Amino acid sequence: MSTQPVRIVRHSDGIVELLLDDPRRGNALDLATAEALRDATADLAQDPGRAVLLRAAGGNFCVGGDLRAFAGRGTETASYVHAVATAAHAAVQTLHELPVPVVTAVRGAAAGGGIGLALTGDIVVAARSARFRLAYTAIGLTPDCGASWVLQRLLGPRRAADLVLTNRVLTGDDAERWGLVSRVVEDAELDDTAHRTAAALAAGSGAALRAAKALLRAGAEVPLEEQLAEEARSIAVLAGGAEARAAMESFLAARSRGTASARPSADQEPQSVS
Repeated sequence: MSTQPVRIVRHSDGIVELLLDDPRRGNALDLATAEALRDATADLAQDPGRAVLLRAAGGNFCVGGDLRAFAGRGTETASYVHAVATAAHAAVQTLHELPVPVVTAVRGAAAGGGIGLALTGDIVVAARSARFRLAYTAIGLTPDCGASWVLQRLLGPRRAADLVLTNRVLTGDDAERWGLVSRVVEDAELDDTAHRTAAALAAGSGAALRAAKALLRAGAEVPLEEQLAEEARSIAVLAGGAEARAAMESFLAARSRGTASARPSADQEPQSVS
């Protein structure tokens, strides 16, 4: 069994897996785990492969901050929590800035900072067992790990406020209906679905996927006129490249073959319509 709370696993299909691997503690974030996560994401960013898969060992994705580690520190509590948040935030920032697609697999509890971590994925696959709860205000705290930033962008201010202020719990199905996650699957299918999703992305056009992700990130912040100009620039650059030209020619050739095979040959008799 690994003694590292966070591990990087590189797969032959181009996927780089970031694994939260402290299931006995629900992958909770104390200072050691937050720093391990920060360091692992920094290493991953040096070579993210063609797609990143973020998942967790055990029955819970991440239960958030480790309250046992927070409690009993007296006047040192504030500095300890700040250190945990700062390290975890460096990881969230790194994951958000990765140029390749990120797929997250969530089962069980995603609470507190675990929600912000889960939502760094471009595609978030949740198990039906998943339970999303902010929980901060219930223990006298405020959101971290980017939750107050990403929830408003995904859900709008009303629903973001509902989750943050009331601490309501969303099931996996709820999260899919709200648009918090991309899709929900049965628990037994989660790991396979997430890996196949990441593998399909890794097998795709790396240049196109990176450029498309960059457009999506920029488009949330800039005026339409600027985004249209950047879209025109991006599609032209890719269209002029060898990969896109070959893909377009292959597509047209396959379509032409399909059309030709659908035509009746000259010696075929027309079917009767009587």
